[in-house]
Amino acid sequence: MKYIYDSVLEGDSEAVVSGVQRALKEGHSPISIINEALIKAMDEVGAKMKSGDMFIPEVLASADAMKEGLMIVKPLLEGESYAHAKVVIGTVAGDLHDIGKNLVAMLLESSGFEVVDLGVDVATEKFLAAIEEHKPAILGLSALLTTTMTNMRNTVQEVINKYPDVIILVGGAPVSQEFADEIKAHGYAPDAGAAADLAKRLLNIQ
Repeated sequence: MKYIYDSVLEGDSEAVVSGVQRALKEGHSPISIINEALIKAMDEVGAKMKSGDMFIPEVLASADAMKEGLMIVKPLLEGESYAHAKVVIGTVAGDLHDIGKNLVAMLLESSGFEVVDLGVDVATEKFLAAIEEHKPAILGLSALLTTTMTNMRNTVQEVINKYPDVIILVGGAPVSQEFADEIKAHGYAPDAGAAADLAKRLLNIQ
């Protein structure tokens, strides 16, 4: 299935679609195509982005190609679960930035997580309601403005009080490891690739 893997890395959606169809005809199971080709390729994309060998446009092209492949095999899973765990993600109240958050959501999804994206300017109450409804293993919070870091702090405190078992990851331009430690978040990711790696590490996923 290396042809699928290579096509995802190249961001070639058409080649991924034909590759997935070919793999199915050759008798590969949908779950093996997802885990051994699509997700593995996106793990490599995340690593290349972290090392500076791939840039955001290329990462987005690869993620789109991977999603095209996923759309073919997902309906064939018949209840088989490939998702590692559920993640609720959003940009905190008062902050309308979404490019970084969208990239994190895309890479998490491409790494095998089920992602519930609440969008931007998300109030603490909305995060709490989403946790109650979706029962995620992880909550991802993004802030791109120093003025909205207070809202991130408040959301983290509320979540810890009400849902102490939920793992909280934070990120965004003004956010640092020191700030994450200070507000008692479980993890800080400096970029989208690191977020997917960190999520897997905190859940002990290989």
